[in-house]
Amino acid sequence: MSSDIFFYLFAALTAGSALAVVLTKNTVASALSLLVSLVGVAALFVLLDAFLLAALMVFVYAGAVVALFLFIVMLLDSHGGDRKPFKKTTLVAGSFAFVLLVLGLATLAQKGGLKTPAADTTATLVPVGASLRAYGEQLFTTYLLPVQIVGFLLLIAMLGVIVLSKKFEGLEDVK
Repeated sequence: MSSDIFFYLFAALTAGSALAVVLTKNTVASALSLLVSLVGVAALFVLLDAFLLAALMVFVYAGAVVALFLFIVMLLDSHGGDRKPFKKTTLVAGSFAFVLLVLGLATLAQKGGLKTPAADTTATLVPVGASLRAYGEQLFTTYLLPVQIVGFLLLIAMLGVIVLSKKFEGLEDVK
């Protein structure tokens, strides 16, 4: 029963901070809200007994990616509050997506898709790939190409940020 309370607490923390990522005008505060959201997701992984995924979430995403975002924000010298307000079409599209999400969840709940399994069936479930060796083998055999592509894209993004943030001197005459 206490795990249910923790689930609702971490789910509310994750959803609230994810909402703050979108609605906050300050870019640094938005990145810090992203950090809190990712830590909330890691806490949900801990509740699912997926400790390796929780640790990877904290180290890789909350540590490296958010630090990279903050580095890019600081490097580009972005001022908080420079965001433009939402357009009416954006608000209409967001509201439409929210209504579709609520309708989908209501339909799923009505058809019984959100029921939890009985207590005796959970004892027969065997975790698949719960070892670090299994994750490593999957990562470097099945998913090797996507991992390399993501690493290459991060490298390109970092080089692009460095080029965009470089202050070129003597180019005022060219304009």
